Amino acid sequence: MNPIILAVIVVSVIGVIAAIMLAVASIVMAVPVDEKAEKIREELPGANCGACGFSGCDGYAAALSKGETTCTTLCSPGGSEVSKKIAAIAGLEAGTVAPQAAVVLCQGNAHNAGTKLVYSGVKSCKMATQLFGGPKDCVYGCVGFGDCIDACPYDAIHICDGVARINPLACRACKACIKTCPKGLIELMPLHQAKAAVLCVNHDKGALTRKECKAGCIGCMKCVKACEYDAVKVENFCAKVDYDKCIGCGKCHEVCPVKAIDVIELGKIALKSINRI
Repeated sequence: MNPIILAVIVVSVIGVIAAIMLAVASIVMAVPVDEKAEKIREELPGANCGACGFSGCDGYAAALSKGETTCTTLCSPGGSEVSKKIAAIAGLEAGTVAPQAAVVLCQGNAHNAGTKLVYSGVKSCKMATQLFGGPKDCVYGCVGFGDCIDACPYDAIHICDGVARINPLACRACKACIKTCPKGLIELMPLHQAKAAVLCVNHDKGALTRKECKAGCIGCMKCVKACEYDAVKVENFCAKVDYDKCIGCGKCHEVCPVKAIDVIELGKIALKSINRI
């Protein structure tokens, strides 16, 4: 037999055997595809932020498909529209996702807060915080180096005069910035109606706070006395608002001597944020 023909036959036989082995392996080792989970995953925004409590969008889709959860309102970035879509696919009841946005609880800008050192290291809030709590006098305040900006997938955060500011119209409440902030300064606020917020987390006594920041809460209790709905408490020398009780009347803001409290409303704060960016 011609050597060339023999070589062709041998190679062909090897190819056929290899193809059969690959076909058998693909059947034996095939991973079953959850079509329902795939459809749910397509409707999720893909932020993979973990705000739902699962390991990203894939984890949430799989949990809904397998019945590990029946709650369709866990995706804050997707909102009510996504809740309706995934409810239709999973055969569950759709819910309403209350609008929320992240807010930076600090007013320690260059005009209000002094600095105790000149920082020339890596421009990272996490890194700077390890050096005496950061360059500002107030160790509780925003460092302003933008770790939250890098974490935000929606371009909703910008540094304005040394403090991070969040545009609620762009914010999707994914909590990525909350997890990133080394000071714990960012929290979610309900935005379906006006709410008061204490833009400070300084827990030093009033006299020391005043030296550190002109807009820092001094724990004077005036806001507590002014609130008719028991929505404001002072703990560890710093006021805190219970958003469930607050109606946004603004009385706490009016009596605050350092204006550490602001009434935040979706349209108004959005305009403030946009004007500052």
